[in-house]
Amino acid sequence: MGSIGVCYGRLGSKLPPPAEVIQHYQSLNIRKMRIYDPNVEVLRELKGSNIELLLDCPAPLKTIAENPWAAQGWVRNVVLAHWPDVRIRYIAVGNEVILTRGEAEYILPAMQNIYIALTAAGLQDKIKVSTSVQYNVLGASFPPSAGEFSSEVKSVMVPIAAFLAITNAPLLVNIYPYFSYAGNPEEVDLSYSLFTSPEPVVYDPDSDLEYQNLFDAMVDAAHAALENVGAGGVEIVVSESGWPSAGHSAATVENARIYNSNLIQHVGKGTPKIPGKEVETYIFSLFNEDQKKPPGIENNWGLFYPDKRPVYPIKF
Repeated sequence: MGSIGVCYGRLGSKLPPPAEVIQHYQSLNIRKMRIYDPNVEVLRELKGSNIELLLDCPAPLKTIAENPWAAQGWVRNVVLAHWPDVRIRYIAVGNEVILTRGEAEYILPAMQNIYIALTAAGLQDKIKVSTSVQYNVLGASFPPSAGEFSSEVKSVMVPIAAFLAITNAPLLVNIYPYFSYAGNPEEVDLSYSLFTSPEPVVYDPDSDLEYQNLFDAMVDAAHAALENVGAGGVEIVVSESGWPSAGHSAATVENARIYNSNLIQHVGKGTPKIPGKEVETYIFSLFNEDQKKPPGIENNWGLFYPDKRPVYPIKF
């Protein structure tokens, strides 16, 4: 599936070396990868692999935001040192830091400085600069057409959205129906969350659209939030989605298999708001990671165990 990638998290004590991981992606025909830091060994092994990369420029962002030379150095040492043998497609300037004081105010100037450095290298149209935000940047999301950024982030999100519109870059959003269900199982239907509802569950009276799964509703609410700040042309890329296989009553191997298998089959179809346009989506994560904190749910998002055995059958 060309619209599906997989996040390569590396917070595990017994993970295979990067060369084996890249081979694993290729054997599974996974053509897109997200990594959370510019690890030199991973980037070296990606050369010539033809795997498209979503690369994080991790926090702290203050130095890159305040010093254009630091941004140029990062682009030179991380991007230009590996381009074009490594097919970097997006740079995520910060992951889920938009609600973090001491980080949020640096996201946009850091994005701008990275973009300027890419422009100097003639790569501004080939590598898109964005940031990855958690779903609770939306203060309202029901019905989907009422999607709106929360008052806490709106002053930061409005100029970021404007920048994305100008540079023709997507907003990266981490979307997890699991958390919506686990946090409110009395009101959120499990089949609606797992793509298994036999009929529409939510009717949006303002858009006259029907929703048969929660993933679509969440994506379209994010689209509506962008429209509400004048950035309706900005695309959504789902930079993380998935379902854990242990650590909670709903976090079972079977539920994880159902969710991710259906996600892979579904994202190419678009959403009720934008039918037929695939939703580029990155599944979190390739491996179970035993060093993630706190222990429990966080250690059980993998499609595979560290020895590359599948947690459950999955086809791409």
